Amino acid sequence: MSIFQSIKHQDALLTINTKRDGEIKNALPGVHVSPCYLDADNGVWVIYARFDAGTLLPRHFHTGVVHFFTTAGSWNYVEYPDDVQTAGSYLFEPAGSIHTFSSEQGTEGFMVIEGANINLNDDDSLMFIMDAGWIERTLHAVAQQTGQNMPRYIKPGAEVTYNK
Repeated sequence: MSIFQSIKHQDALLTINTKRDGEIKNALPGVHVSPCYLDADNGVWVIYARFDAGTLLPRHFHTGVVHFFTTAGSWNYVEYPDDVQTAGSYLFEPAGSIHTFSSEQGTEGFMVIEGANINLNDDDSLMFIMDAGWIERTLHAVAQQTGQNMPRYIKPGAEVTYNK
């Protein structure tokens, strides 16, 4: 028996090109999202996001780890004003971290996120929970409501394939 018998056959590479496949503009106000991989079952979301100048997101708590590679512009967490992330910066956020995203000049980057963002109001009450399933539903809803084309992304399941 060959060790290669367990290798899954692929007719084509599963690849996304955010420049070609597009983005959903204003998935949240001032936040433009290119989904790459959305796995609601395992709580993993991989996205490329662009943030307009002046973007301030709600303070949020991460239930899982986050990898954020900044490709353009700059941003920081309000709680860490001296740790500005610029193009080429890689940030690892451990599960349990809490902070407030801010970008005065605008920025963009690639994120791999496990788990959920628990978004909070100013009084620390729950605003909403953002996870892979929420991202997927929201992107589809915004695309439909605004007449945008839903970008292609990888969606695992019984058979790993594209969403369309």
